[in-house]
Amino acid sequence: MSVFSPPAPLPTSSVTRPVIGITLDAEPAGGYSKLPWYALRENYCDVIWAAGGLPLALPHFAAGAEAYLDRIQGLVITGGAFDVDPALYGEGGMRHETVILKEKRTAFEFAITRGAIARNLPILGICGGEQLLNVVLGGPLIQHIPDTIPNALAHEQPNPRHEPGHTVSITPGSLLHRITNATELSVNSAHHQAVRAPAPGLVASAFAPDGVIEAIEHPGQRFCLGVQWHPEYLVSAGDQQILAAFIAAAAEQST
Repeated sequence: MSVFSPPAPLPTSSVTRPVIGITLDAEPAGGYSKLPWYALRENYCDVIWAAGGLPLALPHFAAGAEAYLDRIQGLVITGGAFDVDPALYGEGGMRHETVILKEKRTAFEFAITRGAIARNLPILGICGGEQLLNVVLGGPLIQHIPDTIPNALAHEQPNPRHEPGHTVSITPGSLLHRITNATELSVNSAHHQAVRAPAPGLVASAFAPDGVIEAIEHPGQRFCLGVQWHPEYLVSAGDQQILAAFIAAAAEQST
Protein backbone atom coordinates (compact mmCIF):
# COMPACT_ATOMS: atom_id res chain seq x y z
CA MET A 1 0.00 0.00 0.00
CA SER A 2 1.33 3.46 -0.89
CA VAL A 3 1.94 6.00 1.89
CA PHE A 4 -0.85 8.56 2.05
CA SER A 5 0.03 12.09 1.05
CA PRO A 6 -2.23 15.14 1.57
CA PRO A 7 -4.12 15.82 -1.67
CA ALA A 8 -4.45 18.86 -3.86
CA PRO A 9 -7.92 20.50 -3.84
CA LEU A 10 -10.46 18.80 -6.10
CA PRO A 11 -12.08 20.55 -9.06
CA THR A 12 -15.55 21.86 -8.33
CA SER A 13 -17.22 20.41 -11.44
CA SER A 14 -20.13 18.14 -10.53
CA VAL A 15 -18.79 15.59 -13.03
CA THR A 16 -15.71 14.97 -10.89
CA ARG A 17 -17.49 14.75 -7.53
CA PRO A 18 -17.36 11.35 -5.80
CA VAL A 19 -20.68 10.30 -4.28
CA ILE A 20 -20.45 10.22 -0.48
CA GLY A 21 -23.04 8.23 1.44
CA ILE A 22 -23.95 9.81 4.77
CA THR A 23 -25.85 7.81 7.37
CA LEU A 24 -28.97 9.48 8.72
CA ASP A 25 -30.16 9.71 12.29
CA ALA A 26 -33.74 8.65 13.05
CA GLU A 27 -36.24 10.07 15.51
CA PRO A 28 -39.56 8.71 16.79
CA ALA A 29 -42.86 10.44 16.16
CA GLY A 30 -43.10 13.88 17.72
CA GLY A 31 -41.34 17.20 17.31
CA TYR A 32 -40.90 17.77 13.59
CA SER A 33 -43.46 15.15 12.53
CA LYS A 34 -46.32 13.09 13.96
CA LEU A 35 -44.66 10.11 12.25
CA PRO A 36 -41.10 8.73 12.66
CA TRP A 37 -38.59 10.84 10.74
CA TYR A 38 -34.98 10.96 9.59
CA ALA A 39 -32.60 13.74 10.63
CA LEU A 40 -29.25 15.11 9.46
CA ARG A 41 -27.57 18.40 10.30
CA GLU A 42 -26.88 20.54 7.23
CA ASN A 43 -23.20 20.98 8.07
CA TYR A 44 -22.48 17.29 7.38
CA CYS A 45 -23.60 17.85 3.78
CA ASP A 46 -22.14 21.35 3.51
CA VAL A 47 -18.59 20.28 4.32
CA ILE A 48 -18.74 17.26 1.99
CA TRP A 49 -19.88 19.49 -0.85
CA ALA A 50 -17.27 22.16 -0.04
CA ALA A 51 -14.52 19.50 -0.04
CA GLY A 52 -15.55 18.31 -3.52
CA GLY A 53 -17.95 15.45 -2.78
CA LEU A 54 -21.59 14.88 -3.66
CA PRO A 55 -23.46 14.06 -0.41
CA LEU A 56 -26.12 11.36 -0.54
CA ALA A 57 -28.28 10.60 2.52
CA LEU A 58 -28.75 6.89 3.33
CA PRO A 59 -32.05 5.71 4.87
CA HIS A 60 -31.93 2.69 7.16
CA PHE A 61 -32.52 -0.35 4.95
CA ALA A 62 -29.96 -2.98 5.97
CA ALA A 63 -31.07 -5.21 3.09
CA GLY A 64 -30.14 -2.40 0.71
CA ALA A 65 -26.59 -1.92 1.98
CA GLU A 66 -24.92 -3.56 -1.01
CA ALA A 67 -27.08 -1.58 -3.44
CA TYR A 68 -26.08 1.64 -1.70
CA LEU A 69 -22.43 0.60 -1.81
CA ASP A 70 -22.69 0.05 -5.57
CA ARG A 71 -23.56 3.73 -5.91
CA ILE A 72 -21.18 5.50 -3.52
CA GLN A 73 -17.43 6.08 -3.47
CA GLY A 74 -17.11 6.93 0.23
CA LEU A 75 -19.04 6.43 3.47
CA VAL A 76 -19.53 8.83 6.39
CA ILE A 77 -20.90 7.21 9.57
CA THR A 78 -22.39 10.10 11.49
CA GLY A 79 -22.91 10.67 15.19
CA GLY A 80 -26.14 11.02 17.13
CA ALA A 81 -27.65 11.09 20.61
CA PHE A 82 -27.73 7.32 21.03
CA ASP A 83 -25.39 4.38 21.65
CA VAL A 84 -24.34 1.07 20.11
CA ASP A 85 -26.01 -1.84 21.92
CA PRO A 86 -23.50 -3.18 24.51
CA ALA A 87 -24.63 -6.70 23.58
CA LEU A 88 -22.77 -6.22 20.30
CA TYR A 89 -19.47 -6.03 22.17
CA GLY A 90 -20.16 -8.61 24.86
CA GLU A 91 -21.63 -6.39 27.59
CA GLY A 92 -25.33 -6.98 27.08
CA GLY A 93 -25.83 -7.91 30.72
CA MET A 94 -24.08 -4.76 31.95
CA ARG A 95 -25.88 -1.98 30.08
CA HIS A 96 -25.28 1.40 31.73
CA GLU A 97 -28.40 3.35 32.67
CA THR A 98 -27.40 6.20 30.34
CA VAL A 99 -27.33 3.99 27.21
CA ILE A 100 -29.92 4.84 24.55
CA LEU A 101 -30.45 2.46 21.62
CA LYS A 102 -31.64 2.89 18.03
CA GLU A 103 -31.67 -0.72 16.84
CA LYS A 104 -32.73 -0.16 13.22
CA ARG A 105 -30.11 2.51 12.67
CA THR A 106 -27.38 0.36 14.22
CA ALA A 107 -28.38 -2.69 12.16
CA PHE A 108 -28.14 -0.62 8.98
CA GLU A 109 -24.83 0.98 9.92
CA PHE A 110 -23.38 -2.43 10.78
CA ALA A 111 -24.40 -3.79 7.39
CA ILE A 112 -23.13 -0.90 5.30
CA THR A 113 -19.90 -0.50 7.30
CA ARG A 114 -19.06 -4.19 6.98
CA GLY A 115 -19.74 -3.95 3.26
CA ALA A 116 -17.60 -0.83 2.89
CA ILE A 117 -14.70 -2.51 4.69
CA ALA A 118 -15.01 -5.59 2.47
CA ARG A 119 -14.84 -3.36 -0.61
CA ASN A 120 -11.98 -1.22 0.79
CA LEU A 121 -14.22 1.82 0.37
CA PRO A 122 -13.05 5.03 2.08
CA ILE A 123 -14.74 5.40 5.49
CA LEU A 124 -14.92 8.35 7.87
CA GLY A 125 -16.53 7.60 11.25
CA ILE A 126 -17.56 10.69 13.23
CA CYS A 127 -18.12 10.58 17.02
CA GLY A 128 -20.63 7.71 17.43
CA GLY A 129 -19.55 6.62 13.95
CA GLU A 130 -16.04 6.04 15.26
CA GLN A 131 -17.47 3.95 18.09
CA LEU A 132 -19.61 1.91 15.70
CA LEU A 133 -16.60 1.29 13.44
CA ASN A 134 -14.69 -0.12 16.40
CA VAL A 135 -17.55 -2.43 17.41
CA VAL A 136 -18.10 -3.64 13.83
CA LEU A 137 -14.48 -4.80 13.77
CA GLY A 138 -14.73 -6.53 17.14
CA GLY A 139 -13.66 -3.87 19.64
CA PRO A 140 -15.27 -2.73 22.95
CA LEU A 141 -16.50 0.65 24.15
CA ILE A 142 -16.49 2.56 27.42
CA GLN A 143 -20.20 2.83 28.18
CA HIS A 144 -20.01 5.99 30.29
CA ILE A 145 -16.77 7.95 30.58
CA PRO A 146 -17.47 9.67 33.95
CA ASP A 147 -17.89 6.26 35.62
CA THR A 148 -14.77 4.76 34.04
CA ILE A 149 -12.07 7.43 33.63
CA PRO A 150 -10.85 9.09 36.86
CA ASN A 151 -10.73 12.88 36.58
CA ALA A 152 -12.13 12.76 33.06
CA LEU A 153 -12.49 15.89 30.98
CA ALA A 154 -15.91 17.29 30.16
CA HIS A 155 -16.32 15.24 26.98
CA GLU A 156 -19.85 16.61 26.68
CA GLN A 157 -18.59 20.16 26.52
CA PRO A 158 -20.84 22.93 27.89
CA ASN A 159 -19.78 25.51 25.28
CA PRO A 160 -21.06 25.55 21.66
CA ARG A 161 -19.94 22.78 19.30
CA HIS A 162 -18.29 25.20 16.89
CA GLU A 163 -15.78 26.01 19.65
CA PRO A 164 -13.04 23.67 20.93
CA GLY A 165 -13.62 21.64 24.08
CA HIS A 166 -10.11 20.27 24.56
CA THR A 167 -7.00 19.26 22.64
CA VAL A 168 -5.94 15.87 21.33
CA SER A 169 -2.42 14.55 20.83
CA ILE A 170 -1.81 12.78 17.51
CA THR A 171 0.51 9.80 17.06
CA PRO A 172 3.45 10.69 14.76
CA GLY A 173 3.47 8.68 11.54
CA SER A 174 -0.22 7.84 11.69
CA LEU A 175 -2.68 8.52 8.87
CA LEU A 176 -4.16 11.34 10.95
CA HIS A 177 -0.70 12.84 11.42
CA ARG A 178 0.08 12.62 7.70
CA ILE A 179 -3.22 14.31 6.87
CA THR A 180 -2.96 17.19 9.35
CA ASN A 181 0.83 17.48 9.68
CA ALA A 182 0.17 18.18 13.37
CA THR A 183 0.83 16.43 16.66
CA GLU A 184 -1.92 18.35 18.45
CA LEU A 185 -5.35 19.62 17.45
CA SER A 186 -8.07 21.57 19.22
CA VAL A 187 -11.35 19.68 18.89
CA ASN A 188 -14.95 19.90 20.02
CA SER A 189 -16.43 17.17 22.22
CA ALA A 190 -19.97 15.79 22.41
CA HIS A 191 -19.91 12.22 23.73
CA HIS A 192 -20.29 10.18 26.90
CA GLN A 193 -18.86 6.96 25.43
CA ALA A 194 -15.52 6.16 23.78
CA VAL A 195 -13.42 3.37 22.33
CA ARG A 196 -12.13 1.23 25.21
CA ALA A 197 -9.48 -0.50 23.07
CA PRO A 198 -8.97 -0.59 19.29
CA ALA A 199 -10.49 -3.57 17.49
CA PRO A 200 -8.19 -6.07 15.76
CA GLY A 201 -6.69 -4.36 12.71
CA LEU A 202 -7.29 -0.87 14.10
CA VAL A 203 -4.79 1.39 15.87
CA ALA A 204 -5.43 4.39 18.10
CA SER A 205 -3.94 7.56 16.63
CA ALA A 206 -5.16 10.40 18.88
CA PHE A 207 -5.76 10.79 22.61
CA ALA A 208 -7.36 13.36 24.90
CA PRO A 209 -5.30 14.64 27.86
CA ASP A 210 -7.20 12.25 30.17
CA GLY A 211 -6.21 9.23 28.04
CA VAL A 212 -9.52 8.78 26.20
CA ILE A 213 -8.98 7.44 22.66
CA GLU A 214 -9.97 10.18 20.21
CA ALA A 215 -9.11 8.61 16.83
CA ILE A 216 -8.72 5.14 15.36
CA GLU A 217 -7.59 4.05 11.91
CA HIS A 218 -7.07 0.90 9.85
CA PRO A 219 -3.61 0.83 8.22
CA GLY A 220 -4.67 -2.03 5.95
CA GLN A 221 -7.48 -0.10 4.28
CA ARG A 222 -7.36 2.57 1.56
CA PHE A 223 -8.80 5.16 3.97
CA CYS A 224 -10.48 4.11 7.19
CA LEU A 225 -10.50 6.74 9.95
CA GLY A 226 -12.69 7.33 12.97
CA VAL A 227 -12.53 10.54 15.01
CA GLN A 228 -14.32 11.10 18.31
CA TRP A 229 -14.97 14.77 17.60
CA HIS A 230 -17.13 16.46 14.94
CA PRO A 231 -14.91 17.78 12.10
CA GLU A 232 -18.00 19.00 10.20
CA TYR A 233 -17.97 22.04 12.54
CA LEU A 234 -14.51 23.00 11.20
CA VAL A 235 -13.14 23.95 14.60
CA SER A 236 -9.56 23.85 13.29
CA ALA A 237 -7.68 23.65 10.00
CA GLY A 238 -7.12 19.97 10.81
CA ASP A 239 -10.84 19.31 10.42
CA GLN A 240 -10.85 20.69 6.90
CA GLN A 241 -7.75 18.63 6.07
CA ILE A 242 -9.45 15.45 7.30
CA LEU A 243 -12.46 16.07 5.07
CA ALA A 244 -10.30 16.97 2.06
CA ALA A 245 -8.23 13.81 2.46
CA PHE A 246 -11.33 11.65 2.76
CA ILE A 247 -12.90 13.14 -0.38
CA ALA A 248 -9.61 12.74 -2.27
CA ALA A 249 -9.53 9.04 -1.33
CA ALA A 250 -13.13 8.69 -2.51
CA ALA A 251 -12.31 10.44 -5.78
CA GLU A 252 -9.48 7.95 -6.33
CA GLN A 253 -11.96 5.14 -5.61
CA SER A 254 -14.21 6.38 -8.41
CA THR A 255 -11.51 6.29 -11.11
